[in-house]
Amino acid sequence: MAFFGADVQIANTAFLSGGQSITAQEFVPALPGRYPAVLALYGSGGLREGWADQPARLLAGQGYSVFVVHYFDRTGTVGADRETTQRNFPLWMGTIGDGISFAAQHASVDPQRIGLLGFSLGAYLALAVASLDARVSAVIDFFGGLPEELHGFTRMPPVLILHGEQDRVVPVSEAVRLQQLLDRAGAPYEIKLYPGAGHGFNGLQLLDAGQRTVQFLRKYL
Repeated sequence: MAFFGADVQIANTAFLSGGQSITAQEFVPALPGRYPAVLALYGSGGLREGWADQPARLLAGQGYSVFVVHYFDRTGTVGADRETTQRNFPLWMGTIGDGISFAAQHASVDPQRIGLLGFSLGAYLALAVASLDARVSAVIDFFGGLPEELHGFTRMPPVLILHGEQDRVVPVSEAVRLQQLLDRAGAPYEIKLYPGAGHGFNGLQLLDAGQRTVQFLRKYL
């Protein structure tokens, strides 16, 4: 693709959500234009997980405007356990919705083509928001799932499900259940379950997941 290895502009910016300043790291193609946008959402470890920079650069190099949304800023959270997640999940959903509004107004974004990419907790949030917000055109779910309270959804954009069969943090049954729900709703999806993989990918698994992500975004975003 023409954008592979293209120059990428990187900056830190912010938007308001619930009266709080939310940091958003921008990774956008250097060539001016309106590009499809991807909001990237980290998991319960926050930025300590250290995944955000390289994948965001790679996606931006492929012709996407990528925004790493620090949704924990809404609640002053550093890392999230089960109790913290249950208490703050609706607030974080609201912040991601505000992030979509922020991205839609960005000079580098085509507001009709906005997707969400989440890891673990971030994937739960991405799917939850997408089930309610028609502005979301695609979701990439890395080892996440959908909260039970939203299993009755009636709409969902295309979803890419990527999950390890040996995941002991978010069991693969969450991916299988999501697949069943998408089938019921008639929502388009793609799924890849990785034998032997746990809560995270490496080596060839990571390469394969990255390739599937780009192909999926090209198809639906």
